[in-house]
Amino acid sequence: MTTHKVLFATGAARGLGKAIAERFLRDGANILAFDSNVSNLEAARREWGAGERVVTWVGDVRSRPEVQAAVEAAVAQWGRIDVLANVAGVAREDHFLEIAPEEWQRIIEVNLTGVFNVAQLVARQMARQPGGGVIINMASKNGLVAEVKYAHYNASKAGVVLLTKTMAMDLADYNIRVNAVAPGYILTPMAQEIDPPEFMAFYKERLIPLGRLGAPEDVAGAFAFLASDDASFITGHTLVIDGGHTSGDGRKLNAYPPAKGG
Repeated sequence: MTTHKVLFATGAARGLGKAIAERFLRDGANILAFDSNVSNLEAARREWGAGERVVTWVGDVRSRPEVQAAVEAAVAQWGRIDVLANVAGVAREDHFLEIAPEEWQRIIEVNLTGVFNVAQLVARQMARQPGGGVIINMASKNGLVAEVKYAHYNASKAGVVLLTKTMAMDLADYNIRVNAVAPGYILTPMAQEIDPPEFMAFYKERLIPLGRLGAPEDVAGAFAFLASDDASFITGHTLVIDGGHTSGDGRKLNAYPPAKGG
């Protein structure tokens, strides 16, 4: 049994989940990389070239048997799970009047019920092991403030925020810390599939005080911090990573009136 931390990461084959897995790999962790996309998962495994430090597992967070099998595989390989990066999620843009019931159901099932499924099954393992563990759920700034045309996504992420707080209270007796990370606009493959470049340019220029879109590494760093001993007295918290977007009313300094000559 290795002395390195063991990370169980969902949505690990691309985007934020992949960046988080890569950060933990650099920090010396062993990883159970869980994802529903076979080709993405295999590509990530080849890119990482980490050998026995990574176990890849194809599964759907909506399936408790598939998640449980992955939990058992991680424990069989390394004896424990120290950190859960509960990242897998989906998003799409729909006006509220046009949301199809099946799309509402799909997004809630993946983003909220999926987070519950994975968190509960991993927490049961952590509660049995000495030292407990750390659970970090993927929320969103959309779980704190609304964005137009994302009612289904916003509702799912708001649920994650309150789920995180309640888990933190219920699991504290088992020495399990539970926090969430709430990214703002991060340049990920999913964002690029939804939004055109002109929208991204508008977003960073008009809505984000720091004047840039977030990078997946920004979010990965937050996960690494919350999993570390430096965060040992932090639980039930949602850490917002949004370049200052939600800190005000949406108007950046000097956005109006226009600069002279502009």
